[in-house]
Amino acid sequence: MRRRFLESEALRGFSLLSPTLLAMVFGLAMPLLVLFTLSFWLQDYVDFIKTFSWKNYADFFAKPIYGMILFKSIKISGMVTLATVLLAYPMAYFIAFRIKTNKLVWLILITVPFWTSYLLRVFAWKLMLGYNGVVNSGLKSIGLISEPLEFLLYNPMAVTITLAHAWAAFAILPIYVSLEKIDRSLLEAARDLGENAFMTFVRVTLPLSLPGVIAASLLVFIPTVGDYVTPSLVGGPSGIMIGNIIQSMFGKAFNWPLGAAISVMVMLTITAMVCVLLWGTHQFRRRVA
Repeated sequence: MRRRFLESEALRGFSLLSPTLLAMVFGLAMPLLVLFTLSFWLQDYVDFIKTFSWKNYADFFAKPIYGMILFKSIKISGMVTLATVLLAYPMAYFIAFRIKTNKLVWLILITVPFWTSYLLRVFAWKLMLGYNGVVNSGLKSIGLISEPLEFLLYNPMAVTITLAHAWAAFAILPIYVSLEKIDRSLLEAARDLGENAFMTFVRVTLPLSLPGVIAASLLVFIPTVGDYVTPSLVGGPSGIMIGNIIQSMFGKAFNWPLGAAISVMVMLTITAMVCVLLWGTHQFRRRVA
């Protein structure tokens, strides 16, 4: 047995991974199993009725408000993802292709603002976009406006801006890694064949960096759909997201089974969207190749 263990690379690999696998099972799989089980129960005030029932899922589909808020959350997260990737790509490109030395220092400097608390960064944006915040005060001081702009805060736009800044570092790093791996001789070959800088980027750099762009998009999109802290602080009534509904079900509404059912529906929806995105990307790369 010991000899077989020593000769099997797979067994030795699993033995090294076993602590991490156990942590993932108890830290991720078990809570998901509990959540999934809870979604089929009912609740009578403080007591759980542990009988199998589809009522929570029926309530989810019977009340259009849940689907509408889920759709709005996906739309806001989509805008956040697009804004974050568009802002992160030039920075990652600059570090990968223009910085020749001390790239690690640049990467550390990029992540320094994100060493502070997430809540502090959200509150900072609340102060900046507020009625008497930095933006309104600055515009008034230079005479561009006479009255503070009220649409800057407590709306989906404020949620999008705040989340895009909060997740910027998570988008820059995977895009940078993807750009750094590109063989520079391919770019030189494209230029030698007569392509200008723009077409070289479109035909060579962008397709080869697509894995990093997809990874960054998923890292931003998946967690922001369920975010409830940012909408609570800067979103207002019009910026509410599905995470706020789930939080209220486990809080003030005190309906854990329905909150679990909504959570499961959100996870299934996001999983389906991610699978479609990955399948579409795979088909696109096959056609390009």
